[in-house]
Amino acid sequence: MKVKTILVSQPEPKTDQQSPFSILSEKQKVKIDFRSFIHVEGLTVREVRNQKIDLGKYSAIILTSRNAVDHFFRIAEEMRFKVPNELKYFCQSEAVAYYLQKYVVYRKRKIYVGKRTFPELCELIKKHKTEKFLLPSSDKLKDLIPESLDAMGVDWTRADLYRTVTSDLSDLEKVTYDVLVFFSPSGIQSLFKNFPEFKQNNTRIAVFGNSTVKAATEAGLKVDISAPSPENPSMTSALEKYIKEVNKK
Repeated sequence: MKVKTILVSQPEPKTDQQSPFSILSEKQKVKIDFRSFIHVEGLTVREVRNQKIDLGKYSAIILTSRNAVDHFFRIAEEMRFKVPNELKYFCQSEAVAYYLQKYVVYRKRKIYVGKRTFPELCELIKKHKTEKFLLPSSDKLKDLIPESLDAMGVDWTRADLYRTVTSDLSDLEKVTYDVLVFFSPSGIQSLFKNFPEFKQNNTRIAVFGNSTVKAATEAGLKVDISAPSPENPSMTSALEKYIKEVNKK
């Protein structure tokens, strides 16, 4: 069956330039909608204090996402904690480091930037093992992160500052798409929490990452499109290849 409509389970990309999805939509003449299947809610100051977190104890902070940046500075403000200029920032990627400029004067801070993955960031953390690290986190944390930090023997503390929450998708109950695109297990969980009786039928399922493939399969879904792979490093490239194949018939 041909693909004419796609729903991406994420917010629409905010960029001044064309996003890969908008380029895909134009090239392949398909309609692409965006909808967050999950969203983030910040924990309260009381919930953070219940974790026995004292922001003043840490000399370095590990930032793995923009959400981690936002909620660290939110909690600091709500706790009336003045973030010291001497604090060292270890950012997982350039995108996270660039986003940090929303809160600090970049050139006046000690900022260490990984290439993209957490193991790559660990190479920088190893060089500063005497620091006392704080890891702002959501309630869902990949096992790789604590395992890597423990393996290095660094002094670190996890601080849950925000949680992942299922979005209300009830308005989509009678809407159908040819392809549903997922980037995390949480998106799959949201689908079935909103629609416990969901039947895949002719809907194609596209997933990004091994953990999302696993969640989709365990939920009884047939995965038709997956990324990343050597031939399809991005979700949009995987979608384009699939659309070209089925739409030419």
